[in-house]
Amino acid sequence: MKFAWIMAEGNVWDKKKQFITTALESGIDHIVDFTDVDNIRKLGNLKLISDIEGSDVVLVGRNSEGDGTLIIPDDLRESKDLAAVNRLIRRDKKVAAYVEILSKKHEELAALLGKDADYLILLGRDWKVIPLENIIAGLQGEKVKIIAAVADYDEAKLALETMEHGTDGVLLCPHEISQIKKVAELMEKIQSENYELKAATISKVEPVGIGDRVCVDTCSMMQLGEGMLVGSYSQGLFLVHSESMESEYVASRPFRVNAGPVHAYVMTPGNKTKYLSELETGDEVLTVDKEGNSKVAIVGRVKIEKRPLMLVEGEYEGVVLRTLLQNAETIRLVSEDGKPISVADLKVGDKIMIYLDPNARHFGMAIEESILEK
Repeated sequence: MKFAWIMAEGNVWDKKKQFITTALESGIDHIVDFTDVDNIRKLGNLKLISDIEGSDVVLVGRNSEGDGTLIIPDDLRESKDLAAVNRLIRRDKKVAAYVEILSKKHEELAALLGKDADYLILLGRDWKVIPLENIIAGLQGEKVKIIAAVADYDEAKLALETMEHGTDGVLLCPHEISQIKKVAELMEKIQSENYELKAATISKVEPVGIGDRVCVDTCSMMQLGEGMLVGSYSQGLFLVHSESMESEYVASRPFRVNAGPVHAYVMTPGNKTKYLSELETGDEVLTVDKEGNSKVAIVGRVKIEKRPLMLVEGEYEGVVLRTLLQNAETIRLVSEDGKPISVADLKVGDKIMIYLDPNARHFGMAIEESILEK
């Protein structure tokens, strides 16, 4: 997953505080700072990246070889920054190496530090000419997360999209608060996964008796046509609509999806699944709209209650999928035209939206394997 950090150095505290508060409100909770650490810690639950003892991630390279203060030795194995990185790693510290790409030698130093550090922060005067591609390519297969220091939305977009992969993250050093919000929106868009939905034909609808069903309340408000991908089979999931519609029986609950029985899968970030029975407060799930666009939602509460269940079976190009849903008028799937359709009104021949996964799953992760599910 792509990510963003923020650094607001060079500003008086009141302005820095405003920048950091805006970042936290926008979902950016990793702060790079060197002068106001104690004050920053008071602003909220965040991760601090600094060269100060006790930081969540220790930064190496400032006032050293990384920023040009010290001369890089001809033999990079004698690098003071490299020695510092390895010393901290031996102490089980998370380490971020910082390198300003001032010369070819600095590029070589960055590539070497990236083989050991947890994070590699790169600063360039102009990313259009800095060999970011070389560093990304050279460190493919390494555990390091590559981060480009950027000033605004345009630079962030460029760094994250360099080559096919781009950097893992950006360190935003903004001049205006508006850039923080724009970069946060960019990150949300990049992190959003799209699921290609298909219209399956209903082949069976019948009541099956009582079972434990799971109701998932999230910390997000869902819109018409939006719900969660849920199902009994790992190879395909049904788009179960949120309770965002008013009915004569209950008021709308746009934060809720009455998802299905305890054994069913639900899609979570990273194209992974969990059993509905595993969900707990604070977990992340995906909400998906009728176009297949997804957003991450935090689980606020999970309710498991005994309710009458309905078997729903759908077929798409020879693939048969089944799921169980509560037998109630307020439980809905999403029809081919993107409108919610109640399971009480569902009949053979109706078209409803599903997601077909070409891969089987092992412990919730997609894998290339043949698995027969009935």
